[in-house]
Amino acid sequence: MVAAHTLRTLALQLPEAIELPHFEKTSFRVRKKIFASLDEIKNIACLKLDSDTQAALSAQYPEAIFPVPNKWGAQGWTNFLLDELSPDQMPGFLLLAYKTVAPKSIHPA
Repeated sequence: MVAAHTLRTLALQLPEAIELPHFEKTSFRVRKKIFASLDEIKNIACLKLDSDTQAALSAQYPEAIFPVPNKWGAQGWTNFLLDELSPDQMPGFLLLAYKTVAPKSIHPA
């Protein structure tokens, strides 16, 4: 299980990442672009992925990772059920989302 504070800590360690409200959720952004959001009540993260990565992760972890079931899902927005994932998986998942929206010039090595 991934706790909300763990996701928050990991997201904010990425270069230029900031936390801002997004409706009833928390968003994590880089240069004004959202790469992840967190619904602390439902313990669900929503990450922006490219379509190939979304498909691969959804196939690998079908009970925990799946496209948002509407037009946002078709644009790469992907739900991550944090109760079904381990904390050691999240840094890689967040980095994928971050790299989807962040300029290449600030990508971590």
